[in-house]
Amino acid sequence: MSSITLTASVRQNLLSLQSTADLLATTQGRLSSGKKVNSALDNPTNFFTAQSLDARASDIGNLLDSIGNGVQVLQAANTGITSLQKLVDTAKSIANQVLQAPAGYSVKASATSLAPTGAGALGVVGTAADLTVGGTNSLATETFIFTPPTGGPTTITLGTAAGNVNSIDAFNTALSAAGLGLTASLASDGSITLTSTNDNASQILTTGSTAAANTIAIGGTDTAALVTPAGGSAGKPLADAASQTLRAGLISQYNNIIQQINTTSQDASFNGINLLNGDDLKLTFNETGKSTLTLKGVVFNAAGLGLGALTAGTDFLDSASANKALVALGGASSTLRAQASALGSNLSIVQVRQDFSKNLINVLQSGSSNLTLADTNEEAANSQALSTRQSIAVSALSLANQSQQSVLQLLR
Repeated sequence: MSSITLTASVRQNLLSLQSTADLLATTQGRLSSGKKVNSALDNPTNFFTAQSLDARASDIGNLLDSIGNGVQVLQAANTGITSLQKLVDTAKSIANQVLQAPAGYSVKASATSLAPTGAGALGVVGTAADLTVGGTNSLATETFIFTPPTGGPTTITLGTAAGNVNSIDAFNTALSAAGLGLTASLASDGSITLTSTNDNASQILTTGSTAAANTIAIGGTDTAALVTPAGGSAGKPLADAASQTLRAGLISQYNNIIQQINTTSQDASFNGINLLNGDDLKLTFNETGKSTLTLKGVVFNAAGLGLGALTAGTDFLDSASANKALVALGGASSTLRAQASALGSNLSIVQVRQDFSKNLINVLQSGSSNLTLADTNEEAANSQALSTRQSIAVSALSLANQSQQSVLQLLR
């Protein structure tokens, strides 16, 4: 207002009051917002730096959600593996019951060679410790060829030459080393009888050189002399009905466990991802997408663990078939333990990165706060000082106006 004339002292006091009021408004704004930098006008460098730090903290915070989901996916897979291990252990107990069950056959398959024949030395019957009596009777140089359903044939020759056997103990040692499931015994007439062991009681013995499933073909120079025992039929064992019924029941229980293994592996998912059903999991740990961890899924249904359903009348017939199932179950257990170890290692990595991200967010937000937040103690002190200065300025303005008031008194 140019038409109003103020003295220099009054104008100076007014400017001081205006400046103090501006400072007081700024201080009060900082106290109310808690920030000393509220816009780019306050401090461009600090404002935009703080914005960048807050943006990165926000991006990492968004990634924490997916990392948390990844932890749950791993936890679900680990829970599935724990349950699968219990199911496999249950299947093992069923297979072990087969080992403890009564023998499945009342008569096992056997085959007997002809007794030594001939005049003089050829008719001499050997002993358990000397089958060929020094190589003079008709068993000398006789060869037995055993052909199992899998693998090559095993040849055992009677005699005293290198590589031959000349005693029942040596014969049985050779049979055991070949894993044929047969034992040899010497009859009083000098013939040798080959009988299936208890563990392999279900196997069939036949003559010739071709073996079918669960069959051992016995050939050699005594092929025509091998006969089947009484109680069996064409080299087949005689099944015990009660025992086989029990074993068939155990097969049903075993197959139920196998079915549960399939369904459990399919149910071990979280948010649509199942590491036990072939799904992969990729986790991103930073905002640029350069720090990642990819977890490859596995297929842990029964087939993936090397297991399968059993068939009544074919499996669990004897201890050998039960041991075969136990070997497969042992392999499944080892596979599950190895995968559990890998999952545990990856879970530790993910949890470490999760904690790191949380701490990094705190660091970024603290850095942003250091650039923008006000010191409330300092601003409160500034407010008090400015209020005092404002009061003094008002008093000073009053004093500056007293000279004009004196003139007013004269005019009165």
